Amino acid sequence: MKLTQSEENYLKTIFHLQAEKGTVSTNKLAGAMQAKPASVTDMTKKLNAKKLLHYKPYYGFYLSAEGRKAALNIIRRHRLWEAFLADKLKFKWNEVHTIAEELEHVSSKKLIDKLDEYLGFPQFDPHGDPIPNNRGQIKQNHKIALSQLPVNVAASVCQVNHQSAGLLDLLKHKKIVLGTKVMVKRQFAFDHSLEIKVNRTLLTISSQLAQNIFVTYELQNKH
Repeated sequence: MKLTQSEENYLKTIFHLQAEKGTVSTNKLAGAMQAKPASVTDMTKKLNAKKLLHYKPYYGFYLSAEGRKAALNIIRRHRLWEAFLADKLKFKWNEVHTIAEELEHVSSKKLIDKLDEYLGFPQFDPHGDPIPNNRGQIKQNHKIALSQLPVNVAASVCQVNHQSAGLLDLLKHKKIVLGTKVMVKRQFAFDHSLEIKVNRTLLTISSQLAQNIFVTYELQNKH
């Protein structure tokens, strides 16, 4: 099925919203797409006509099996391009998302499968997000937000949520990337900010930033 770039963008956004909230409302999607509710309604009608959405009046909508398959294919292309840009062309991790937003609309399955093979079939993109395979299967890593990490437990950064340029630039400034070793040393009751140890350096980060950094426990700390 041939989809327009706009339709693909909507499907991808609905997929992410659905993962967080289940059924998606028109207003929620309008906010995420920065579009007027009337424009969103028109698009959801088109996607519904293509059997990519299930719509419940006054309740919301969610992706059909075909819609989910299409969304995962778009996400696969996006994340593979991010991996290519970071690993092979040495773009910084705060640069790859915007470029991949354009490249994800190149829909040649043969090209994407060749790209996947060339990269060695990576399971995660440069931000730690899982890359769907060519069958639409997606591996989830077990993780918790840094804000939930107990004090004095060693962990590794595995994923960053809400990958805005501003957030990634802040992480770059604080020298936090995927694989960075972190440990929470103290949580401040006033604003829930954290004092963390990054490699050998102590620094303070906001609660908002800590909620957007995901970590895995070191093996020796798992029980």
